[in-house]
Amino acid sequence: MMRTITTIRLLIPILLLMTAACGLQKKQDPTPRAYNLGKPEKFSMPESLLEISGISFYKGRNDSVYAIQDENGKLFRLAWKHEKQLHAQFGKTGDYEDVSIARDQVIVLKSNGSLFQFPFSSATYESIDSVNEWKHLLPKGEYESLYADDSSGQVYVLCKNCEQDNKKKAASGFIFRINGNTLEPAGNFTINVGEIKEIAGKVKRGFRPSAMAKNPLTGEWFIVSAVNKLLVITDGSFTVKEVYPLNGNTFNQPEGLAFDAEGNMYISNEGDDLSRGNILKFKRLTR
Repeated sequence: MMRTITTIRLLIPILLLMTAACGLQKKQDPTPRAYNLGKPEKFSMPESLLEISGISFYKGRNDSVYAIQDENGKLFRLAWKHEKQLHAQFGKTGDYEDVSIARDQVIVLKSNGSLFQFPFSSATYESIDSVNEWKHLLPKGEYESLYADDSSGQVYVLCKNCEQDNKKKAASGFIFRINGNTLEPAGNFTINVGEIKEIAGKVKRGFRPSAMAKNPLTGEWFIVSAVNKLLVITDGSFTVKEVYPLNGNTFNQPEGLAFDAEGNMYISNEGDDLSRGNILKFKRLTR
């Protein structure tokens, strides 16, 4: 009997260690395997893009960046690493949050859910006349994340704070299809916040996404949250696979996300009184 008790006492620490090890298996490296979040190439923005809020490329070409900021209805374009910017006026003063280009159409998302659409060919003019504004395609809420897929012609919008969501449990997404100069509803999707919590632990204030983009090489979705300081990676069906914390010293306020055709990742950050806005480039490490 004493030998049995002694054996049990010896086994308890081993079992505790095994349990802890199982728990540790859920933890991940501090950065994705394909991107080193600690070593970006930094492109500081001119003063006009201090509050840069969304970025995109035309057909994945990284020689020119298209961007918006959250105060003026202007589409900016810059050559990479050249601060001189040109812009095209498409709307009035307002809170513009994201931009994406697909099927030769530019789509811009306003924080209240309004969507703006105009031909990419008009982006070189100082003022754009042929702009469609869609005010009631999305439910009432706050929106910051938009992605338009050039291959499928589908447009994805992810809610930051919507009335129909319990932001501690889910974030709603909406899909539209580009049909010429119109947008047609094409479905819905959901981000399960519980899946994020399983990896990241507690998600304070609920999950509040600020940008999203699809990796052209893997088909995975990358989603950033400035509020939560997180990078979330899902599969093509929006099931959460990986979650990574974003260091505030590197990511001041991540509000934009895009990939080029080579799979390099770009995250834009709003500036403040102490720092300029910027775009951080993360070269893809694995092919």
